Amino acid sequence: MRLAESGGGLVQPGGSLRLSCAASGFTLDYYAIGWFRQAPGKEREGVSCISSSDGSTYYPDSVKGRFTISRDNAKNTVYLQMNSLKSEDTATYYCAAGYGDSCNGGFGSWGQGTQVTVSS
Repeated sequence: MRLAESGGGLVQPGGSLRLSCAASGFTLDYYAIGWFRQAPGKEREGVSCISSSDGSTYYPDSVKGRFTISRDNAKNTVYLQMNSLKSEDTATYYCAAGYGDSCNGGFGSWGQGTQVTVSS
C-alpha cells in the first residue's frame, strides 16, 4: 500500500491550494482516508477524514468551513481543498489510510507528506 501526496506549495494568506493523495497497490474505496498536518515543534493534528462506508466527513473547528475533503474512486485519489488559508495552516500535510472504512479505527499507511507554506 502506498500513498503519495502532492499539491503543496507557497501561497499568500487568503489563498487556496488543493492537495491530492494518490493511492497505489490498493483501492481507496474500502478505506477511510484522513489528512493530517504537523508544523515544526507542534504535535500532529488531524484536519479531515472521509469514511468509505457512507462518505461521512469530519473536520476540526480550526479548518471547518475552509477545508473540504473529497474522493474520486475512479482516480483512486482523495483531495483536500483548502481555502482562505492562514499563516497558522503552514505545516507538512500527510494523508493516511484507515485500517477500515471508519475514521474512528486508526490509520496504518501514511504518505511522505507535502509542504504547505502560507506567507506573504
